Amino acid sequence: MFREKKPKVGLVLGSGAARGLAHIGVIKVLERNNIPIDFIAGSSIGAMIGGLYSVTKDISYVEEIALNTNWKEMMRMIDPAFGDGFISGDKVKDFIKKSLKHSSFEDLKIPFSAVATDIVEGKPVVFREGDLAGAIRASIGMPFVFHTLKQDGKVFCDGALSMPIPVSVAREMGAEYIIAVDLDSDYFRQERKNINTNMIELGHDLTMLISTHLAKEEMVGAEVVVVPKVSDVRWNAFFSRERTAEIIARGEKAMEEMLPKLFEKKKEETPMEKIKEFFSTKIC
Repeated sequence: MFREKKPKVGLVLGSGAARGLAHIGVIKVLERNNIPIDFIAGSSIGAMIGGLYSVTKDISYVEEIALNTNWKEMMRMIDPAFGDGFISGDKVKDFIKKSLKHSSFEDLKIPFSAVATDIVEGKPVVFREGDLAGAIRASIGMPFVFHTLKQDGKVFCDGALSMPIPVSVAREMGAEYIIAVDLDSDYFRQERKNINTNMIELGHDLTMLISTHLAKEEMVGAEVVVVPKVSDVRWNAFFSRERTAEIIARGEKAMEEMLPKLFEKKKEETPMEKIKEFFSTKIC
C-alpha cells in the first residue's frame, strides 16, 4: 500500500536586521517537532541565519554564535571606510567565513539560496553556488552602512531592496510547501516617536519601507506565514546577549502558535500528532 508522500518543505527567512534573530527560534521549534526542512531561501539576515543553519543542520550551533558574539567582538568587525557606506564589510565577511567553517554551497547539508540586489540592473540576484560567505555578505549589505560589492559588472546591495521574503526562490528550488517568516509586516504599525535620522537609522528605515511593500507580493505564494512580534527591535539588539535571547524566544513563540495551522487546508483541525505523522511518512 502507498502512503501519502510528504511534500518537500521550503523555509523562507525574511530580511529584518536584528529582528532576524527570531529566525533561530522558528527553526528551534521546527527541529523540536521533527518538521523536516528540505530547502532554505533567505534574504539579508535571513540569508545569514539560513546559511549558517544549512552548514550543520544544527540550530544550537547558530544559537551559540548569536548568544556568544558579544559587543566587543561586534565592534571589532567594524572596519571604517569612505565610500558608499562607512563599513567596508571585509571583517564581517571574515567572521561569516569562520562561522560557516569555510564551507561552500556544495558542502551544505540543506540546499540553500541567498538573495542580494544588483543595483545596476535593479533586480534580485540569487546565489546558489560559488563563494558562500561572499553571497551572504552581499545579501546583508544594508545601504549607507556597508560598502556595495562590485563583481562581474554587478553592484550588490541588501537583498531586502528587491526580494525581502524570497518565496518564489524556494518554489524554484523544488519546495512544495513553504513556511515563510515575515519580520516586516507590523514594523510601521507601531507607534514611532522621535524618529532618529542619523545615517544608520535612516538606511534601516528606508530599507524597511521598501521591503515591507515588496514582501506582500511574495508572501502570497507561501502556505504558512509566521510573524514574530519584533517590531520594536532595533539594529543594535545584536550587542546584547539578553536582548538576543529575548528575540529568539519571540521567534519560538510565533512558530509554536502556528504549528496547529500547518496543513490545516489539507486536514481540518489537524492535531499535532497527525502533523508529525504526515511529515514522517514515506512511500512504501
